[in-house]
Amino acid sequence: MKIFVTGMPGVGKTTLALKIAGELQNRGFKVGGMITQEIRKGGRRVGFKIKALDSGEEGILALAGEGYPRVGRYAVNVGDLNRVGVSAIRRALQNANIIIIDEIGAMEFKSREFAKAVEEALKSEKPLLATLHRRWVNKFKDRGKLYVLSVENREKTAEEILHELLKALKS
Repeated sequence: MKIFVTGMPGVGKTTLALKIAGELQNRGFKVGGMITQEIRKGGRRVGFKIKALDSGEEGILALAGEGYPRVGRYAVNVGDLNRVGVSAIRRALQNANIIIIDEIGAMEFKSREFAKAVEEALKSEKPLLATLHRRWVNKFKDRGKLYVLSVENREKTAEEILHELLKALKS
C-alpha cells in the first residue's frame, strides 16, 4: 500500500502525516521516516527543518539566502538531508511497520541518496505514506493511491488514509 498526499502549501499535508503517525504509534505500530517543517521568523518562512520520526533527530533542510544547491530562494542542506532524512528512511525500511516521507519535492531530490531511499521505499513491501509537492504529482501518481488535500476534505481524508493503512498493516 503506497499512499501519496498532495495539495497547496499550508493545507495541512505535514499535519496529516504527523496525525496519522501518532495514531499508528498509539496502536502499537513502529512508524519511521521523516517530516519536513517550516522554520519561521517574525511570521515569515525562512526555511525548512527535517526531523526523523523514530529518533527525533533534527537538521536543516533549507534556508533562505546564499548557498548551493538552490531551489528558489532557498539553499538546500544536502548534508543534513542525508544525515537525518535519508538515514531515517533507511532505518524505517529495516525496523518500522510503516514508512512516512514528508515531503517529496525539488529540495529533497537535490540529494541522490534521498532519491535512492525513496525508490527503495517504493519497492518495499512496507506501507508508505508520502506527501508530494504539487509539481511532483505526475512522477508518482501511478505508483500508489493519490489524495489531493484541501481545507474542506482534510479531516475526512485523514480518517480514510488511517483506515486504509490499518487495513494494510493488519493483513
